[in-house]
Formats: sequence, C-alpha cells, structure tokens
Amino acid sequence: MGTSERPDDTFDVIVVGAGPAGGSAARAAAAAGARVCVLERSSMPRYKTCGGGLVGLSTDHVGIDLAGLVRATVSSLTMTLDGRYTVSRGQRNARPWLSMVMRTDLDAALLAAAEAAGAIVRTGVQVLGLREEAEPVAWLAGAAVPVVDDGWVSVRVRGGADLRARVVIGADGASGRCGTHVGVRCDQIDVGLEGEFVVDAALAERWAGRMLLDWGPVPGSYGWLFPKGRVLTVGVIGDRARGAALRDYYERFVERLGLAGAPRQHDSGHLTRVRAVDSPLRRGRVLVAGDAAGLLDPWTREGISFALRSGRLAGEAAAGAVGAPGATGPAGSAALDAYPARVEAVLGPEMAAGREVLGAFTRRPGVMHALMAGPGTFGLFTRLIEGRTTVARQLRRPGVRTAVAALGR
Repeated sequence: MGTSERPDDTFDVIVVGAGPAGGSAARAAAAAGARVCVLERSSMPRYKTCGGGLVGLSTDHVGIDLAGLVRATVSSLTMTLDGRYTVSRGQRNARPWLSMVMRTDLDAALLAAAEAAGAIVRTGVQVLGLREEAEPVAWLAGAAVPVVDDGWVSVRVRGGADLRARVVIGADGASGRCGTHVGVRCDQIDVGLEGEFVVDAALAERWAGRMLLDWGPVPGSYGWLFPKGRVLTVGVIGDRARGAALRDYYERFVERLGLAGAPRQHDSGHLTRVRAVDSPLRRGRVLVAGDAAGLLDPWTREGISFALRSGRLAGEAAAGAVGAPGATGPAGSAALDAYPARVEAVLGPEMAAGREVLGAFTRRPGVMHALMAGPGTFGLFTRLIEGRTTVARQLRRPGVRTAVAALGR
C-alpha cells in the first residue's frame, strides 16, 4: 500500500534522537526510500555539551556543506602537562587541520538534511519505552482479512499514542531508553566538564587558529581549549570515579587560563560511556548507534565521527530491512543481522587502539607528553586529526606497538 495510505503513527523506521548519529541514520534511511520519523525530546536547535572539533573522519562522513557552520579552524597546537612544560607546534596561518563548530549548529544542519531527504521530524517527544510485537495489521496487505506481521516495534511516548515502526534506531545518547532496551554494556564511564566562555577581542586573537591540550593530574584525564571566534570552549574529561578531583582540575584549569571571571554562555557536565567489547548493538528490530551504543574513542573520547559513521550504517541496515527501493547491501532480516559486524569492522579496530593508548597515557602521562611534543610525533598527530591515518593503523607498525605496550605496563 502507498505511503499516503499509511497511518500517521506507523513508519518504516523510527529514529530516536536528533544528534549526529540520529541525523545521519535518518538521512541514510530516508534517502534510500524508507518512510522515516525522527523523535527528539528537545526543541531544535538545542545546546549540546561538546568540544565541537571535527576531525577528518567527521568531515569525510558528515555529508553536508560545512561552510556556514565552521566557527574557526586550527593549524597550531600548544601542549602542557598540568600547566607545565609548555610546547607549541604548527603555525596559526598554515593549512588548517581541524575545524571547530557548535553542536547546536551541526545537529540542526544534519537534521535539516534528513528532512530534505524525506524524513519526518517530531520534536518535544519523550520516548518512554520500546516493545516488539506481533499484531494483526490489515493495511499492510490491503486484503479483506488482516495478516499478522511479527516484525514491528511499538514506541511508547509521553502524552501521546504509541508509534510503530518496522525498525527503530536508537540514537538517544549514553543514558537513553534504546541502549537500555538493547542491553548495551559499557566498561568505561567518564565525566566531562565544559564551559563556553565569551572573551574580548584581544584574547580571541591570542587563541585564533590555536588549540590547547593539557594532560591532566587525574590519571587518564586531559583538558582542552578550542577557539571559536569570540567564544572559547574549555573543558576537562576523565574517569567518573574521580569526579571531585576532576571538578577541582576544571576550576584550576579555567583560572590558569585567565577565564574565571569571563562570561559563560554555558557551563555544564556530561557522561561519556565506552562500549564493552562484547556489548550488543542490536536486539531484534532495534539498532543502536553513536553514544547510545557507547561508540567513541576511549582515549580522546571523540564521538562525532563514530556517531556519523555508525548512524549511516544503521540507516542503511534499516532501509535494507524494510525493503526500501534505494537500499543497497543485504535485504530483510539479513540487513539487521549484518549491522553489528559492519560496525565492528569499521569502528572496532579504532576503539581497540584507543584503549591501548589510553592505558599507556594513564600510566605514563609525562612520557606521553614528551613523545607528543616531538616534531615527528606532532606530524603524526596532525595526520591522525586530519584522518590521513588512524591509531589502529599506526599500532600495526611493530615499533609503535612495542613502544605503546611498554608504556602501558
């Protein structure tokens, strides 16, 4: 039966969450011809705590024009070890290797691209739970007697009737309902503290084109300053179990940068959760992507590139599962079956490499600082940010693997 004859509460694909993973998933599924609905609990655009640095793997997979979104670019880096041993590399006016955006702008643009591809967007909708069901659905067959289709998910929402979809993609963040439904397990939980500071023209010029990374006093932690014109994004991240120490680190870091009295557009905290190696990515007809699946780099906690890529893979799998006319790859249930393996193949090696480097960094931050400050290593670091290589690829080099393993002992 045609799309126009379907009930308003029934879709091929429902995407829960309108961040980078949700926007990417919705656009991929809608572009393939699936009838897609995005459910977002907030109104859009909405603020999201995030450093906003787009590494090369993000710009390669974002799929939209970033020209109007980029607030600043970075071509130089200053590194410190808890405020000491300052080393600067790169030149502010050289070719940029990192772009800075506000997540408010990026998420809204990705959602607009999904809408342009045909997705329906409903904001202010809070998802309370999911239930897979087998019910008679007469409109599917257009016949005199209803047929039973066992491939449906009922989505319960606050203050409204349930919605139904053939596939649900959970992109509702680290503490969302979809990850709980699928049974996502995480073995690393970090807390990030971040502020957006409004600065005068002189201070903005001082940081123009230059970012700061500070290897923190809490094991495995680091701080950052990202320039975005007259706004500086400043934050720290580390193990949630050391929350009090991280709060103290953040306050001292802000004071050290001379920003304690600067106006703040936002000052917030958030949790990041890293998926355990054997954690599920699917339960029945529910897939999870991005932060909802715990997909991010364990060392840097960079998650935008992981969200964009896993979201696209989820959208493609959902389109294949519902038989969308433009879908590619496996069809039907085989498309859902293939999703976890595709994610593992694309993102698994990067996450495994990030774990190894985090282990070395946690145990030997001073040595890591010395290595990162070297001219040759800085060149490697910029290639990693630009996406011209990956940590996983570098760890396949015997000398690099031996060095990282020695630091991690």
